[in-house]
Amino acid sequence: MNMKQFPVIDPIATGKNIIRLRAERGMSVRDLQAYFGFEEPQAIYKWQQGKSLPSVDNLYALGALFEVPMEDILVSRTSQLNLIICEQQAEACCSPLFMGELLRLSRIRQRAKIASTIFAKAMRSLAP
Repeated sequence: MNMKQFPVIDPIATGKNIIRLRAERGMSVRDLQAYFGFEEPQAIYKWQQGKSLPSVDNLYALGALFEVPMEDILVSRTSQLNLIICEQQAEACCSPLFMGELLRLSRIRQRAKIASTIFAKAMRSLAP
């Protein structure tokens, strides 16, 4: 009988992922605190340190804020193992993981370029 492995979330790797996603968007912990309406930032620090995971509602809100699916925030223990195996078996230039990351970074650059263009146009329209 071929049984599927039970998925387990790695809270520490997920916390590091939240830090990465937050930093990529130029957001601070205080920005997240304000977004969630938390009185104190402790919950966010606990997520980032892997001491706790966001609730499903908060995970959904993080996904909306970071513009990624919830699955891209969570890191499973098996995905880390698969990542190591894939990196060892494939050359970096041909690795599907590398190509996926390259595509994701390209999309981020496109969004940043669009935002920069909009900002520049707005600044020009405000000029006397």
